[in-house]
Amino acid sequence: MTMQNTSSGGNEALQKDPEEWKTGDEPMTAAQRSYLETLARDAGETFDEQLTKAAASKRIDELRDKSPRLHDGD
Repeated sequence: MTMQNTSSGGNEALQKDPEEWKTGDEPMTAAQRSYLETLARDAGETFDEQLTKAAASKRIDELRDKSPRLHDGD
């Protein structure tokens, strides 16, 4: 099993790779949809409503880096 180190606010955590999630091929959750819509709008990117849970998780990670809302004051 591949584990990823992720950092959130300076706290280290281990997270299973979304490609290995048992439910990763299911449609994204309502929470993922809402967050992705916001991040995509903030970053000037398109929102794909057909993403799976795993793909949505990866897209969220990509868009977090582009969101001006999350990088104000950097």
